[in-house]
Amino acid sequence: MSENAKWYVAHTYSGYENKVKANMEKIVTNRGMEDIILDIKVPMEDRVEIKNGKRKVVQRKIFPGYVLVKMVMTDESWYVVRNTRGVTGFVGPGSKPVPLSDDEVRKMGIEDGLPRIDISVGEKIKVISGPFENFVGSVEEVHMDKQTFKVLIDMFGRETPVELDFIQVEKM
Repeated sequence: MSENAKWYVAHTYSGYENKVKANMEKIVTNRGMEDIILDIKVPMEDRVEIKNGKRKVVQRKIFPGYVLVKMVMTDESWYVVRNTRGVTGFVGPGSKPVPLSDDEVRKMGIEDGLPRIDISVGEKIKVISGPFENFVGSVEEVHMDKQTFKVLIDMFGRETPVELDFIQVEKM
């Protein structure tokens, strides 16, 4: 049954994301629904802030006001998520939740593990989609967190830096 599970986005009161996650996990455990509601996440990222002249790494919510739930959509799972204290509804038209596509899940980095790339700094790449399609360039920087490359592309006789998603390029 778990192969039918998809990621859904639940809208919450702002600031209640972690409470909603904890409440939902408690309900899932109490009702023995671990096979229907598989995972609940509040995506976080590390940010460097400077306060009083000191660098400090803080965790920030990537999507404030939202909780991501991997579940098999049934009447019972819908009811549990929808009626968890702090949840205002699912993202989607009316009462019909829309699951995230595999592409969205990959781009958001929800699933454990970052995508495997075999391209490193200094290598030549070809752009395979987007406005720079068919251009050739060399990789200057790799940003795993954003899943992008900074690439120098030869445009109008000069090298121009552009930022491209991992899926927009291929190794030459």
